Amino acid sequence: MRREYVMGLDIGTTSVKACVFNLQGKLAAETERMIPSHYPQPGWVEQNPQEIERFCVQAIKEAIQKADVGEGELLSLGFSAAMHSLICVDAEGKPLSNALIWADGRSNPQAEKVLNTIGDKVYSKTGTPVHPMSPFLKLLWMKENEYEPYRQAAYFMSIKEYLILHWFNKRVIDYSMASATGLFNPATLSWEQDLLERTGVTAEQLSDIVPPTEVLTGINNVIAEEMGIEPEVPFAIGAADGQLSNLGIGAILPGEAAVSVGTSGAIRQMTNGVDIDDQQETFCYSFTAESTIIGGPTNNGGIVLQWLKDVLNDQGSFTDFLAEAGKVGPGAEGMLFLPYINGERAPIWNQRAKGNFYGVAITHKKEHFIRAVLEGVTFNLYQIGKALGRLAGEQKKIYVNGGLARSPLWLQMMADIFEAEIYVSETHHSAAWGAAWTALVAIGKVESFDEIKKSIPMEAPVLPNKDNSKMYKSIYKNYEKLAKDIVKTF
Repeated sequence: MRREYVMGLDIGTTSVKACVFNLQGKLAAETERMIPSHYPQPGWVEQNPQEIERFCVQAIKEAIQKADVGEGELLSLGFSAAMHSLICVDAEGKPLSNALIWADGRSNPQAEKVLNTIGDKVYSKTGTPVHPMSPFLKLLWMKENEYEPYRQAAYFMSIKEYLILHWFNKRVIDYSMASATGLFNPATLSWEQDLLERTGVTAEQLSDIVPPTEVLTGINNVIAEEMGIEPEVPFAIGAADGQLSNLGIGAILPGEAAVSVGTSGAIRQMTNGVDIDDQQETFCYSFTAESTIIGGPTNNGGIVLQWLKDVLNDQGSFTDFLAEAGKVGPGAEGMLFLPYINGERAPIWNQRAKGNFYGVAITHKKEHFIRAVLEGVTFNLYQIGKALGRLAGEQKKIYVNGGLARSPLWLQMMADIFEAEIYVSETHHSAAWGAAWTALVAIGKVESFDEIKKSIPMEAPVLPNKDNSKMYKSIYKNYEKLAKDIVKTF
């Protein structure tokens, strides 16, 4: 009997991952390539698109070999990609610039100006908060600074669009990646002309907008040979990593949220229609023509814990470092931590924000600092979650992935603070599985996105401890008050 496989290619800002799955969601093979970032000036963060393309080809080839995928056994491949990247490209498809990724902050002056003038309009039209991550603001920076690649560019695109152009000779972008540009209207599923005019870019310089199930065929034969796949294998354009993480972990129904915490983090919920937050604490990005994802990204996830580990000169493993927090109870004996060491996106959207320890006493030790930082990261996610709750209802089930999902102590902390059941997928590759499932929907192998719930291997849920939850309610009130008071000083 012929085996059947599907692949998800997850293009992040830290790495490229190629994952081969069987149709029940079991991981057959995975390959990862780390992506180096370049910092030409303070606050600038770039990546080489040609280098990323090579990594993608290599990762697909190695994953195919690891899984021993035979002729005719790979049914399809789906794309997942990080949002907010921007590349200037010439008429021949050659990159004129590196990819400016989400963390690039060079457009902070433009963000502040827009926020103080037309910020409400931009957010209400696009669902994208005004922040330097946005390609809309990156383009404004390029225009106002007469950036030479911008002046020469025929097209502007994300890293995923760049790959598709090179592999299939097509300029297409899915709803979610378009939504993340800050130039797209999720209500009309079209580019917002007024914002395009402000950037000096025309709709013809951007890609054609298509649904996530758009099938791409006719891959370049040379590329297919390098990948070790047959040229007839259909690809699905897929979506952004946030939407696909929710899909791949099964957080697609009311009352369900997905939390990803790697270097950075995010909490997201699927919803129907367009839900714009009056307080502008969350984003609203399209997925399909009918559904959107609302949520908030944080700059400060595992990077904060790694920073503390470095500051404390801890030479042990990351697992042992986190376990130290278990020596003290909820609240770290009065110490609170605002985790804004890397600036912040949701919920405060302030790149100038800084981290703060509050309530430090002479009796506090290493484990108290670790606990306070871990709780601060989680409280920040909870604060974003409360904003989502206003729009889509309280979270009863939370599906978690990312590096911190491997910490039993943190999973229990999540359950206690959110007072919700915490679920973890066995594979930890939710975005890749979401991309793979989208590819199966695209070729008609499965009927709907919702069916994925039957094909997600899950570990046993972590349940909240009532006593801890009661304590955290009181502690969070102090955290929220502190956050609202201090944010005014940035």
